[in-house]
Amino acid sequence: MRTHPIVVVGGGVIGLLTARELARAGHEVRLFEQQRLGREASWAAGGILSPLHPWRYPDPVMYLAKPSMEAYPALCESLARSTGIDPEWTGSGLMRLGEDERVEAQRWADRFEIPLEPRSLGEVCPDRGGDGAGLWMPSVAHVRSPRLLRALEAELRALKVVIHEGATVEGLARERERLTGLSVNGETVAASRVVVCGGAWTRALLERYGLALPVRPMRGQMIVIQTPPGFLKPMILKGARYLVPRRDGAVLVGSTMESVGFVKETTEAARDDLIAAAHGILPELAAYPVTHQWAGLRPSSPEGVPFMGEHPEIRGLFASTGHFRNGIVLAPASARLVADLVLARDGTLDPAPYGLDRALEDARDAPMLK
Repeated sequence: MRTHPIVVVGGGVIGLLTARELARAGHEVRLFEQQRLGREASWAAGGILSPLHPWRYPDPVMYLAKPSMEAYPALCESLARSTGIDPEWTGSGLMRLGEDERVEAQRWADRFEIPLEPRSLGEVCPDRGGDGAGLWMPSVAHVRSPRLLRALEAELRALKVVIHEGATVEGLARERERLTGLSVNGETVAASRVVVCGGAWTRALLERYGLALPVRPMRGQMIVIQTPPGFLKPMILKGARYLVPRRDGAVLVGSTMESVGFVKETTEAARDDLIAAAHGILPELAAYPVTHQWAGLRPSSPEGVPFMGEHPEIRGLFASTGHFRNGIVLAPASARLVADLVLARDGTLDPAPYGLDRALEDARDAPMLK
């Protein structure tokens, strides 16, 4: 049986960018996705390239977010040039409404050297009727998540990454403390190194091998209000709700936070809530129709700090999951960090805050495939 050098499990933005990092470093990569590439939480994401209310997060989230935010313009330009698919990186800025937490926000901005200004909505959007005091973050951008994912898929295929969709990973194989492969759709695939990037589905696979990662699905629902192109320029955040304007006039309204397990269906209650929130932020939106509604299952984690690294007791088994609401914005730096660990190369980020040993259990009785 041929042994594959590196296997990535999961085809969301974390898995795709991790596979890209490894392939661009000259390594043979095979990727398994249980559904279609990118069609889970990543496809549903609003694409805001900043954590929402970022000063509320522990520092390890920003250690990933800042280099990722800086990497995105060149990444999107490169993808558009090589694939012909433009991820639509747009430097729109983000207006955070509300006068609370100004001191905390300014301290955070000073520490991480992120531009932040007290402004009113009327100053930022003089052609719209809304108003209200808040904080203006002019450097925050967004991408169109489905286009980013399609571009990444096209580039991976050009890099000769072997992609398997509809491929369910049912278990792992090991000899003592060394990974030897995995079971996919009932067949054993020999592999030297496996990186599990399965989002909310990661825990179910790894907890049989001594890692009960505290990663669970958290449903988020969104809607689109279709406006004329140019109707809204900056993103607007108020509390837990936000508006993201696309180039074609679509305004994304998000998003809910619902602990309902692996139930991905949309609801009328969420639709009504999001419509009311959008109209409350920008009353002019009431003149335009809601055209789409969808949901995704985010991989929630304590305080939003992802789990990334090698299994403490099984060599060759790695994971990258638990990015919660920030999968898109954290993905480039996360992919680079995990690739550094898989390839045992020097990196610029300290992996310690993200290590899997935070959730280590006794692995002695974990099952093995024969």
